Amino acid sequence: MQFLKSLIFNIFLFAGLITIFILAIPTLGLPSKFTIFFGRVSAKYIVFLIKIILHSKVIFHGVENLKKVDNFFVASAHQSMFETFALQIPLDGPIFILKKELLNIPLFGWYLRKIGSIAIVRQTTTKENLNFFDKIKETIDKSKRPLLIFPQGTRIKLDERPPFKKGAGRIYKTLNLPCIPVALNTGKVWPKNSFMKYTGDIHISFLEPIMPGKESDEFLKEIEDKIYTEIKKLEIR
Repeated sequence: MQFLKSLIFNIFLFAGLITIFILAIPTLGLPSKFTIFFGRVSAKYIVFLIKIILHSKVIFHGVENLKKVDNFFVASAHQSMFETFALQIPLDGPIFILKKELLNIPLFGWYLRKIGSIAIVRQTTTKENLNFFDKIKETIDKSKRPLLIFPQGTRIKLDERPPFKKGAGRIYKTLNLPCIPVALNTGKVWPKNSFMKYTGDIHISFLEPIMPGKESDEFLKEIEDKIYTEIKKLEIR
């Protein structure tokens, strides 16, 4: 039964996303807010599929923490593809940091460019990477939209606890903005690199802001402790 549900879910997922991407083509010639709108549409569509096909809910906690500071960036745990879509619902047009290869995907990559996503060539030193952090600050200052980063660096399994990447601390120091940590249990329903999808409520928690002014190492330790502590609580829900 779970295999059948997963099959149906995946069929509707990719068919729906392809349809949305095609409908959004005209936005490539319009202001980015129109492309961002279709990003939210795709997020809400996926939440709808989870509800209808997997009989599961997506619950956002602590959304009020987004209103405690005027400008901020978001550092989220990363367990599945789902949160890259879902976080567009409560956040106002987040700017993503992502692998450069994603920008080369037809349609999907074009939209990522259109909404101002920032690419990085991972695990290497290139001319593009040398001014990477300055480029982030310039983009955020100009757009006034929140940056969304995944400090674990890649998707991980629900029970994995890798140390956060030092680049997250560098971003924190460069932006000099409050950081909103995000904990989640998406891997319980939508595991990393898995065809299978499972029934179970998805919880996404926005935690108390971490204010600017800390040293990079201090920030990394605090955000890692906060996120992993909250994930442990979410695992038993």
